[in-house]
Amino acid sequence: MLSDSQTLQHSYPPTLKPNHSINCNGRLVDLTAPKIMGILNLTPDSFSDGGKFNNEKSALLHAEKLLKDGAEIIDIGPQSTRPNAEFLSSDEEIKRIGTLISQIKKEFPEALISLDTFYAETVKFGFNEGIDIINDISGGQYDKKMFDTAAETKLPYILMHVNPSYETMHDKIKFEDITLEINRYFSEKTNELLQKGVNDIILDPGFGFGKTVEDQMKMIDEVKYFGFEKFPLLIGISRKSFIYKPLGKSALDINEETQKLHIKVLKQGAKILRVHDVAEASQTIRNF
Repeated sequence: MLSDSQTLQHSYPPTLKPNHSINCNGRLVDLTAPKIMGILNLTPDSFSDGGKFNNEKSALLHAEKLLKDGAEIIDIGPQSTRPNAEFLSSDEEIKRIGTLISQIKKEFPEALISLDTFYAETVKFGFNEGIDIINDISGGQYDKKMFDTAAETKLPYILMHVNPSYETMHDKIKFEDITLEINRYFSEKTNELLQKGVNDIILDPGFGFGKTVEDQMKMIDEVKYFGFEKFPLLIGISRKSFIYKPLGKSALDINEETQKLHIKVLKQGAKILRVHDVAEASQTIRNF
């Protein structure tokens, strides 16, 4: 359960800027060197790895592999958000997660765990199981209790740019200026989060969610303009269709192209890469 001891005030050593660190349950995580978030989908229907890790044994083995390959954060996803995916309730998400969070924490106590959900109740469950980061693809728009719950937990919150409803999540919108639109959204949402007491905010521009190929390539070129130099940036382009479809390739056949784009965003200050292929991203960061 949430307790007073877990409502920590956040302070940063003078050598670290706010966008260079996050406070995860009292553990200060230095983002001066970029970190890798490895994707652990518990779903039967995710677009590239559905059904591979949807039991606890296979999920634990994959978590171990992600960590050995260089991930410091494991992002657990109980629900697919690809187009036409099955819609789950929070209760169904929690049932799917089971005891996996606590098992990973027991087996790999050094691992940071983020929980990919847009439900406040799933976050509460995950918090009591030991998660370190909230990864909400909805920006608080699909569950109005999310921001208040994030404030109660005092966990870092990943704020992603996305269309305002679950039903329109993947509707392609051509914005006059995609970077300006995303920063307007970030400005409004970060102000709301800060007012509620969420002190550690990570920004995700939302690659793969309701944006044209052209706009997403523009976003890659303009990553340096996101974040207002106040918040760390997470970039999630792994196996995304805006990369592979124009090339006539599959999601599993674009590693070289993806690593080139990773280098591009790292040069512009990206702090976290959310990826399926951890070993390859680790090599990219080592060579960066």
